[in-house]
Amino acid sequence: MALEIKVPTVGESITEVTVAQWLKTDGDYVEMDEVICELESDKATFELNAEAAGTLKTMAAEGDTIEVGSIICSIDTSASAPAASAPAKETAASNDSVPVAKAEPSSTSNYASGTPSPAAQKILSEKGIEPASVNGSGKDGRITKDDANNAKANAPKSAKPATAESSSPAYFSREVSSEKMSNLRKTVAKRLVAAKNETAMLTTFNEVDMKPIMDIRKKYKEMFKEKHEIGLGFMSFFTKAICEALKEYPSVNSYCDISIAVSAPKGLVVPVIRNAESLNLAEIEKEVSRLAGKARNNKLTIEEMTGGTFTITNGGVFGSMMSTPIINPPQSAILGMHNIVERPVVVNGEIVARPMMYIALSYDHRIIDGRESVSFLVKVKQLLEDPIRLMLGV
Repeated sequence: MALEIKVPTVGESITEVTVAQWLKTDGDYVEMDEVICELESDKATFELNAEAAGTLKTMAAEGDTIEVGSIICSIDTSASAPAASAPAKETAASNDSVPVAKAEPSSTSNYASGTPSPAAQKILSEKGIEPASVNGSGKDGRITKDDANNAKANAPKSAKPATAESSSPAYFSREVSSEKMSNLRKTVAKRLVAAKNETAMLTTFNEVDMKPIMDIRKKYKEMFKEKHEIGLGFMSFFTKAICEALKEYPSVNSYCDISIAVSAPKGLVVPVIRNAESLNLAEIEKEVSRLAGKARNNKLTIEEMTGGTFTITNGGVFGSMMSTPIINPPQSAILGMHNIVERPVVVNGEIVARPMMYIALSYDHRIIDGRESVSFLVKVKQLLEDPIRLMLGV
């Protein structure tokens, strides 16, 4: 008996998904609830589980886009689980160890050959290694987690600098390849262009003396981590400052469901911290860590990425000195954080070196006037430079 597996409903606005990767191949025996493939929508990646045990028959290839509710595969529930193969009997001609040549992989290629598993792909991405340069030892040549972990040792060494006696080597390949855009990246692209074309976007800048916050972190970071089991970062201070400023300037937005921009393997995502105004610094840090971890592992749900009212993005972690962040529609404003650099500033009539950060607020001028936007950013600056006010709510 064949059980048809359909693409489940994953959100009200999602009508189609893309088959990102089959984790089981056509003809494999699968157990009930075993993950058989990864599906990608324009908002998130999620796993599809087997609804019964049996032999899998796929009806869509990797990269195919199919509608929600359509049949993606079937499972022959009448099939029996394959018997475990007996281990090969070891023989030896003498007491000495005899090296045995490893069998060469079959020359027959298939779609699994050279394709990394999700765990392997994550490791390779972190190492900056292309899957094409790794030999897969898994079934049908699939790249396993162990292959990815060992890839560094097998990676080719950098070419030596050219000398007068030798000709200059080719450092850069001229090969051209095309990659299909994921649904997530397509959606991000459309939203960014729409934000530029459909809003009267303007950016105002200011700078923050980060020394007070850095002094607090230096003095209390060990005690904070010991008590709350989480590090004390900058994001919690910025989130609290944003919440306090929103209370004073509700035209920017009257709710504190703060979106945090995270660079994930498949593109930029913005998970939401709900009711951030009711959370303390430790609770905000834990929520940031939880959401960022899920984002990097492609485990965010649709609910965790919708409903944000204001976005914070931190280009400073990549070394950005200044930028004009793009509004995340339908929100009306976004705050950009940047890197911290020691610069000469005047304090009480004297020139001193202080750790300074440029901050930028992009806003929709149709909704927010210049006075409110500038005053909002000044309020954020004041709270960050006097963080005790964040604790007292003044």
